[in-house]
Amino acid sequence: MSESTPDPAGTGPASPFADLDRYVALPRQAGLVLSPDGTRLVTAVSTLDPARARHVTALWEVDPQGVRPARRLTLSARGEAHPAFLPGGDLLFTSPRPDPEVKPGDAADTPAALWSLPAGGGEARVVATRPGGVSGLAVARDDGTVVLVSPTMPSAVSADDDEKLRTRRREGKVSAILHDSYPVRWWDADLGPDRPRLLAGRVPAPVEPGTDPAERGRVALTDLTPQPGTALLEAAFDVSPDGRHVVTTWQEPEPGGSRRSVVVLLDTTTGERRTLLDAPDREYAEPVFSPDGLRVAALVERRTTPTLPPTRRLVVVDVALGEQRVVADGWDRWPGRPAWAPDGAALLAPADDEGRAPVVRIDLGTGGAPDRVTRLTLDDGAYTDLQVSPDGRRVYALRSAIDAPPAPVVLDALTPGVPRPLPAPVAPPELPGTLTEVTTTAEDGATVRGWLVLPAGAGADTPAPLLLWVHGGPLSSWNAWSWRWSPWVMAAHGYAVLLPDPGLSTGYGDAFAARGWGAWGAEPYTDLMAITDAAEARPDVDASRTAAMGGSFGGYMANWIAGHTDRFAGIVSHAGLWALDGFAGTTDAAYYWAREMTAEMTLTNSPHRYVDEIRTPMLLVHGDLDYRVPVGEALRLWTDLLARSKDVTPPHRFLYYPDEGHWVLAPQHAVLWYATVLAFLATTVHGSPWQAPELLG
Repeated sequence: MSESTPDPAGTGPASPFADLDRYVALPRQAGLVLSPDGTRLVTAVSTLDPARARHVTALWEVDPQGVRPARRLTLSARGEAHPAFLPGGDLLFTSPRPDPEVKPGDAADTPAALWSLPAGGGEARVVATRPGGVSGLAVARDDGTVVLVSPTMPSAVSADDDEKLRTRRREGKVSAILHDSYPVRWWDADLGPDRPRLLAGRVPAPVEPGTDPAERGRVALTDLTPQPGTALLEAAFDVSPDGRHVVTTWQEPEPGGSRRSVVVLLDTTTGERRTLLDAPDREYAEPVFSPDGLRVAALVERRTTPTLPPTRRLVVVDVALGEQRVVADGWDRWPGRPAWAPDGAALLAPADDEGRAPVVRIDLGTGGAPDRVTRLTLDDGAYTDLQVSPDGRRVYALRSAIDAPPAPVVLDALTPGVPRPLPAPVAPPELPGTLTEVTTTAEDGATVRGWLVLPAGAGADTPAPLLLWVHGGPLSSWNAWSWRWSPWVMAAHGYAVLLPDPGLSTGYGDAFAARGWGAWGAEPYTDLMAITDAAEARPDVDASRTAAMGGSFGGYMANWIAGHTDRFAGIVSHAGLWALDGFAGTTDAAYYWAREMTAEMTLTNSPHRYVDEIRTPMLLVHGDLDYRVPVGEALRLWTDLLARSKDVTPPHRFLYYPDEGHWVLAPQHAVLWYATVLAFLATTVHGSPWQAPELLG
């Protein structure tokens, strides 16, 4: 095996999940886009660069008919992203790759530009540049108007202004940022001084080489959102088919540092803005134009209070009249980004449901008839990136599952069934085990379920040690493949992995998601203990050798578990909340948590109050650039643990990443994450002497 990874099960390096260097090198597929005529599908595949220091993404074409093998479209050391088709079939994408028509500079400092790859073949060319780069785009299906996102300095009017301001800061070694709004940082990045703006334009035909660079078929961009502040943070937007309007989420500031997500309509010629969806007790997301451009579908969530969790529904609004209605209001599953049927009579969307995320079709009732919800995918898959064929008969999507990485499929848009795989750029890896389900009855009578990954060879004669792995969120569920939180790495090293959905999980209805709202240490904890009991009762699980772990909210639960039971041999807490009174004011989105975290809730459910009850060795993992759960949570927990330890060398460990955020993304850092967790489990679960991974010294 490569990096020092204890292998208590003796499985050896046959599986790529058993060798961490091989695991992080597995190609990863994401995203899917269909050409307007329905003849081409494009996806993105990430692979390790030659230095094995980062993943680089390239674009691949997949045959919608499922006949031709996938073929690679782009190749550069810097990678490509955000594919989108023009009406004529040319493929747009963003990339920081060098422009062959300009003087070479420092490639590391080149911002992403907008490129166009001709439909008939040939070399890609740059069609738009911005000093702050291009970080997202959408294209009008019929008209071809392009709308892109570009971070721009607040006082800049033109691209030249933006460049001059950036140059002055760079040459003056200035990094300070003056804020006048909230938030000031987000996930793992400081916000500002530039802010994202939306710009629009048309891609002109290419011109002959030798002309002035400013005239080489570049898009003349119109700034639609001058001085937006933080309104377009993580904006989701779409362009009307005729290119006349953009619909986008817009963050409206509120008193007390809060903000509310609304949906606005922008005129692509004048930049005039009109609010389309807004309500004081609702938040809107993922707006999408109907095929005729007359309506917009979006997600709507009820804003939370200390006693009310969010609910999520679909809503449709008439663009001209502003009249809106909730779609299938009695259907209480959590939908994802919707897609319209070509005739505008139905919406299709993925939705969390019982540990899966199937595709559903919602036929919109007319004349007083109710909306009709039909589940189209009758398997255990989780679907994303829905693309509906122009004739409305097929849906293309990426399908993943707990036991299957993302891959392209096609399914019938009208009749329920099992999707058909398409020739993919990436072959699925062989898994080192099997997948089954576990269910139990909670203390309040609710049914609690989860997935159980069993390592190869586990049985009554050779029961496997159990690892309870709690998901984050908390409004989430285990239903899809994860490269970052892979139970198959643990299975390759002999562990059975329990992936439960306790109270607060989505996909089980509004009432189930409300179990534990404002009471994180109640139903979420008791559900986890109940389903762990059920897993340990299985003959292929060794109840005498168990551990628990989780990240984010799962890290909170790991910390809570540590102070409330000593049934586990070891506990791993990644980016876990520890002292809720400190977390509530230092996280990047304090206004959100303040809606639930009353003083009573914070006091009752804060794990730090139970530090004196911790008897279990803990491994803490945290990144210094984590702004969602600030590193102070881990630092205080580490101090609290050591202050109460009677040993000169305590049994606890703290894996600290100075340059990682909420997730651990650098490939070699991910290797060390898994290696350290496995080393900790080898010591706590199997009693092996502690041996840190070699690269940690």
